[in-house]
Amino acid sequence: MRGDLVVGTDPPGVVGDLLDTAPCGFLSFGDDGIVTLVNATLLDMLGYAPGELVGRHVERILTVGSRIFYQTHWFPLLRLHGSAEEIFLMLRSAGGEDVGVLVNAVRRDRGGAVGYDCVLMRVRERQKYEDELLRARRVAEHARAELEVQKQELQAANEQMEAQALELELQQQQLEEASEELRVANEDLLARTEEAEHLRAVAEEANQAKSTFLAVMSHELRTPLNAIAGYVELLEMGIHGPVTEAQKEVLGRIARSERHLLRLINDVLNLARIEAGRVDYLLEEVPVAELVEGVAPMVEPLLSGKGVDFVVELPAGLVVRADREKAQQVLLNLLGNAAKFTAPGGRVTVAAEAAAGTPERGRIRVVDTGIGIPADKLDAVFQPFVQVDTSRTRSAEGSGLGLAISRDLARGMGGDLTAESTMGEGSTFTLVLPLARA
Repeated sequence: MRGDLVVGTDPPGVVGDLLDTAPCGFLSFGDDGIVTLVNATLLDMLGYAPGELVGRHVERILTVGSRIFYQTHWFPLLRLHGSAEEIFLMLRSAGGEDVGVLVNAVRRDRGGAVGYDCVLMRVRERQKYEDELLRARRVAEHARAELEVQKQELQAANEQMEAQALELELQQQQLEEASEELRVANEDLLARTEEAEHLRAVAEEANQAKSTFLAVMSHELRTPLNAIAGYVELLEMGIHGPVTEAQKEVLGRIARSERHLLRLINDVLNLARIEAGRVDYLLEEVPVAELVEGVAPMVEPLLSGKGVDFVVELPAGLVVRADREKAQQVLLNLLGNAAKFTAPGGRVTVAAEAAAGTPERGRIRVVDTGIGIPADKLDAVFQPFVQVDTSRTRSAEGSGLGLAISRDLARGMGGDLTAESTMGEGSTFTLVLPLARA
């Protein structure tokens, strides 16, 4: 007899077997939160014996934080919308261990009685992906070593063929024998070339494994980060009791650190997508004024808070051909950098102009009166993970990816991104984009 698959009346045997043998957990509970059905997979996942969960409240298998989230967010959302997808919860096993799961739930009406069916998929461990990356790296290293050996062997084969050709010229009487040796050597060369092509494909597969790892790990890392943000919000709301000012300050630091780490993860993922050529561009005619108006509200509070003047000098009717979202991302990166490196009392200016040439270009300049960039660092700032100030006491945070991503996006739209600077006077970053056709 199978575990907890009993709800008033027994479900059909085939359905029960399917639920018990499903690779993911299944749980059903009523409007009062009482568990009515649970499959063997979830029982095994949490270490409960058959019959231990049916008739108990669903909060029995939730951690303290997840219970609060269930009461204040998840269950109200489920009742309001009738479904909830990919919700991260922490379950408490019978042995006291925490188990992370992604939950998809739906509300169903069974003969006038409301029930909630949930499918729970356990979040895979990070170690699994690290092992996969290590395996791919070892395969790539082995492939490179094999390629080097094959290269040396091919070079030796070529030298042998040259020696055989010279021997044929000197000894015409051995023409037939030497010709046969040459044919055999040529076949061996073709076979080795095919093997080298195979090893190249293996190396490309390893590189693809790296990209897949980055994509998967970004999701795996962002899920707990979002959970951290949710728990911080619950604490700030006073769910666990009154919060002192000192505690609010600490919670604010945690929230800022979570947002900073999430930006770093997104930057790494964006760079990987650009390098893999997976970024699509929707080019359209976009007025420059609309691009600036779209990002100005996001930087004006930062600039005004530091006491930095923000000046916009745009000619009327200037229209460029670009992907609106990506062009605004570039401008936001440039203005954010200008704000970080410009001291109070300084000025940040956005200006634009049409530049003559074939084809004609539009230039959007972001000019600041900040600390400036050394001449020997101007080219380096567009390289990934490069920071102008590498000292341990630098005040500006960042991953060193913003300018690298921005230049790649600009070039992907048929333009470019350049920089000019004078130490102690400021910097000018120029975004060049094709002008829209008249």
